[in-house]
Amino acid sequence: MKLSIAIAVLMLVFAAHTDAQEDEKTIEEHFTNFGNQMKDLGEDLTVKTKDIVEKIGDSEFVTKTRTWFTEQFDKMKAKIDETFPKQ
Repeated sequence: MKLSIAIAVLMLVFAAHTDAQEDEKTIEEHFTNFGNQMKDLGEDLTVKTKDIVEKIGDSEFVTKTRTWFTEQFDKMKAKIDETFPKQ
């Protein structure tokens, strides 16, 4: 009787151990999961950064600043052409 109980207990331990091994992730699975999470994070960050850059580029301040610099450059160019005429 003791032998049958010992065999039954060993079978239960073996079944529990086998079941536990199936649930555990291997190191390779952990690294794959981590890699996928980093890839998703990178893609999300890229989209958000692109949206922010587009919003900044379309802002009124940037447009006015760009226009001001263009006007100043054109004035400087005209002044240089006036001072040093082409022959």
